[in-house]
Parts: sequence; structure tokens; C-alpha cells
Amino acid sequence: MVDYSKWKNIEISDDEDETHPNIDTPSLFRWRHQARVERMEEMKREAEALKRKKEESERKLNEAKAKLVNAEKAGDSNLQTIKDSVSTLEKEMTDLKMKQDEHEKKEKLAPWNVDTISQPGFAKTVINKKAPRPKDEQLTDEEREEKMKKFVKDNEKNLKHFGMLRRYDDSRKFLREHTELVSEDTANYLVIWCIRLEMEEKHDLMKHVAHQTICMQYILELAKQLDYDPRGCVDPFFSKIQIADPLYKKSFDDELEQFKERIRRRAAEKIEEAVKEAEEEERKARIGPGGLDQLEVLESLPENLRKCFETQDIQMLQDTIKEMNEDEANYHMKRCVAAGLWIPDAKKQKEGDGEHSEETEAEAENSTEAGPSAQAKP
Repeated sequence: MVDYSKWKNIEISDDEDETHPNIDTPSLFRWRHQARVERMEEMKREAEALKRKKEESERKLNEAKAKLVNAEKAGDSNLQTIKDSVSTLEKEMTDLKMKQDEHEKKEKLAPWNVDTISQPGFAKTVINKKAPRPKDEQLTDEEREEKMKKFVKDNEKNLKHFGMLRRYDDSRKFLREHTELVSEDTANYLVIWCIRLEMEEKHDLMKHVAHQTICMQYILELAKQLDYDPRGCVDPFFSKIQIADPLYKKSFDDELEQFKERIRRRAAEKIEEAVKEAEEEERKARIGPGGLDQLEVLESLPENLRKCFETQDIQMLQDTIKEMNEDEANYHMKRCVAAGLWIPDAKKQKEGDGEHSEETEAEAENSTEAGPSAQAKP
């Protein structure tokens, strides 16, 4: 059964009982409250004083006992005096313990009041700490590139699988199972993949991967706003996007369309850069030993002289040079040599190469002795 006796001895609140009309009630309540507070403070001071005395006596008793042990070992003549001191301190400790027990009993028997009737049995504070965000150390550009390559090598299969998913639930589940994909490296890989697909004219597939890219970027942006680990933002993002809040969905769709447009522009720029690079490589391949472009020199030649090189007709070339002004012929032939269209002393060069077979030598002689090289064809 429940023991209700402890509820019998409760001191009423300082302002609960009725007073005489001629008594200043507010003042009476203040006096009552002050008297009760003073009684409680006095009890507290007594408890602290007893505690201090007990600790001091306990310290002295321990010192006296240690001194007694040393005196017994050394055969000290003051041994009896030390024993008497130990006995006195032990009696003092016993008295203090009795006083402390009586004081504790007195505190337990004191009437409860509004300040003591409810005391917490224990106190506990719980702080929900944020999951620590992975901090990437300061890396050089080379180290960052190497890190990206390793990430792609280790996760390329899963990266492509995520990029091909279509349903939000599937994407959420897959990222839960592969939390290592929730990172900037994944977003970068998907962006590069989108550009490559657009360059390959796989437009529909690019649009699909672009959608997954924006999903990843939204998760990372949400993590930045909350200052939270991106892996902990997967569920909040997909929950919010699936609720289909009009403003949030419109913002997502607008960002997706802008991203696809940026991908198209970047792909066009890269194609243009690739074409220019190919043209530059082709032009470099046409540069002759004198630094002139074969095609440019060929196109700058007079029509009759150009026809000789285009047809690689040696006799026609010799006849055409004889008919031309000497200075003009020398000017054009020097440019042809600088561009590699004409190789002077070709026969001597081939005769000095003993490693070639007779068939190869004859073929080389036919192609270079008269003038136009094998590279003369536009």
C-alpha cells in the first residue's frame, strides 16, 4: 500500500490562509516568506559547518594515526600522548557523526513547503549534435584531379547506375545504400557525362542525366544551408521534392532547364574547340622545313605552276619554269622548298641512304628528283 503519512506534514504557502481585515496582508506574507527562507538558510549553514568540522577532524585523525604508527616503530617516548590524542579525535569524530545524523533527521522531519515539495530526482540534458561533415584537406590541383580519378575508378559503375535512375524512390534508396556517392565528385562526374552525351548528340539521355545531376546538386546545397553532412540530407530532399510544393518544384524545374541550356552551350563550345584543335594539328602537319604551310603556298602559286604540283608532272613543271621570269620562278620555287613541296638534291639524299632497297630507292627518286614531294597533293 502507498504510505500517505509523508503528506500530512506540509507547510502551507505563505499567502494561502486568511488574515484579519485590520492586518496588512502583503506585509504579513512577506514576513512569513522571509522567516521561512531564513530558517532554510540556517539549516543549510549548520549542515555545511558540520561537514567542514567532520572533514577537518577526519584529516587530523588520519595524521595522528600515521604519527602513532611511526612512533610505535621508532619507540618514541611520547607514544602514550599520541595514543591519547588519537582517542580524543576518534571521540570527536563520533560526536560529529551523531550531530550530522541528527541534523539530517531534522531536515527530513521539517515540513514541506512550496520550495521543497518538488525536487528533481535527477537532471539530464541531451543535445542533438550535428553529424560531422567530412572536411576535405587542402589539396593542390594535381592532388584534387588524382582524387577525382580514383573516385571515378572506384565508383564508375554505381555513378552510371545512379545517373540512369528515373524514380525518386529508387534514387533515394540507391543513395542510402551507397552513401559514398553523396559528394561533390559525383556532381562533377555527372556534369562531365552530360557534356559528353550532348557532344555525341544523345540529347534525350543527356536530359535524363541532367535531372539526376540537379538532384545531387540540390542535396549538396541543402547540406550547405543547414551546415550538415550531405549524407543526412538525402531523405529531406526527396521528401520535399515528392511533396510537390509548387514553389519548390518550380525552382527545381527552372534550375534544371537552365542547367540543360548551359550543357548545350558548353558542348557546342567544346565541339568548336575540338574542330579548331584538329585544324591546328592539320596545319602543323602541313608545315614544311622552312616554316611555310604547304596548302597556303600551293594556293598562292600561279595557276600553271600550281597545276604542275597538283598533277605531279615533272616535264610540265620544267617547261613552265623555263617560260616564267627568272626572278618570279626563283621566288616561287624557294617558297615551295620552304613548304616541303619541292626537295632539292633528292636524288643525292636517296643515294646516300644505303639501308633502302633498290625498289624503294627507285620509287623515292621518281617522286622527289623532279620536284614535287609525295606531300604536294592538297
